[in-house]
Amino acid sequence: MKPFSRLYRLVMMWAVHRHAPVYLSMNSFVESIFWPVPVDVMLAPMALAKPDKAWRYAALATVFSVLGAAFGYLLGYAMWDPLVAPFIQTMGYEGKIAVARQWFDDWGIWVIFIASFTPVPYKVFTVTAGLLQMAFLPFLLVSLVGRGMRFFLVSGLMVWGGVKMERKLIGYIDLLGWLCVAAAVLAYLLLSR
Repeated sequence: MKPFSRLYRLVMMWAVHRHAPVYLSMNSFVESIFWPVPVDVMLAPMALAKPDKAWRYAALATVFSVLGAAFGYLLGYAMWDPLVAPFIQTMGYEGKIAVARQWFDDWGIWVIFIASFTPVPYKVFTVTAGLLQMAFLPFLLVSLVGRGMRFFLVSGLMVWGGVKMERKLIGYIDLLGWLCVAAAVLAYLLLSR
């Protein structure tokens, strides 16, 4: 069973689509608020397919991700009770918000950097930062640095590895896909306690 090989070919076709930068920008924006699909899923194949535009794609992803983060912050700040809290309850994310609050208590602004650079769900922290009324300008600056580092690193790795990396990736794509699924299930089980 090789679903990830087929999905990879499909994503590579989307990566060279003439509207791919628009899709990347939209995905980057909504991923910072509520969307579960990481930006890297689009950014990496786009940078690999068109290495001459990799830095432009990384910049687009960064800018739109931080704009989405600002919107998520404003939702948490101004619309928590009427809009966000019911959504959180419907999705069963109360525990994740509680964890985010604890992380803010423990690490302060560094939690924004951690969430913006690592695979930790950034969206939870953008909304929670607004709810906790974190200072907005430091929130934006740290988000810009963290997201920028992440997306430029992804693009840089794709440019550096190029076709050679793609050939190796294709050979292991299904194994990597199943490992990611297993890691996601494990993370869910650990975080849902």
